[in-house]
Amino acid sequence: MSIRRVVSLVPSLTEAIAITEPGLLLAATDWCEHPAGLDVPRIGGTKNPDVARIVALAPDLVVANEEENRPADLAALRAAGLRVLVTEVRSLEQGFSELERVLVEGCGLARPAWLAEARDAWREVRPVVPPLRALVPVWRRPWMVLGRDTFAGDVLARLGVTNVYAGHTERYPRVPLPELTASGAGLVVLPDEPYRFSRDDGPEAFLGIPSALVSGRHLTWYGPSLARAPQVLGAALRAAVR
Repeated sequence: MSIRRVVSLVPSLTEAIAITEPGLLLAATDWCEHPAGLDVPRIGGTKNPDVARIVALAPDLVVANEEENRPADLAALRAAGLRVLVTEVRSLEQGFSELERVLVEGCGLARPAWLAEARDAWREVRPVVPPLRALVPVWRRPWMVLGRDTFAGDVLARLGVTNVYAGHTERYPRVPLPELTASGAGLVVLPDEPYRFSRDDGPEAFLGIPSALVSGRHLTWYGPSLARAPQVLGAALRAAVR
């Protein structure tokens, strides 16, 4: 079956498809902000897509992610007769393989040059020296951090950052602030998404521990941003521990 109309429910995959084959993307979520100037119909959020509208658009393929999208929505799309490709991305290598599965196997495209460039960039990565023990909040009110088995945690590990909660039983545990500040971390990594940490919102909770404000897109997105992620994230980490 020739794939000519794709709906993306994942910002990372939206950018990957739009950069690789701009005319293929039929619709995307409200959260799909890249590439800049993306002009396609919006079909709701990642957690609350307009299933009826997606069905009415009659795409050849819907691309989704097991973490970002709800099983009930994906089941409803399948029940309506749509083909749904669901990715699982919990490590950098899995990110690369799933991107290839979506673009090449799912969409029928040639393997894009940017994907090879991203792989090369990570093969040449230089870890931060000395190695850092860090905690990585992803939300506050309540505080939530990266735990076990996450894409962002693997990205940081390859940059020389050990997540102090990597052995937690949960992937995104809720941890009280006093426990976080007593964790023994030598660094706090604060991304600007999904919670928008900033110089005025986040570091003040961890007085005495250096904070690295990092690009959430380069930390958590798997797509064209991976090519620059080692440089962007590495610079932010090194600046925090000078």
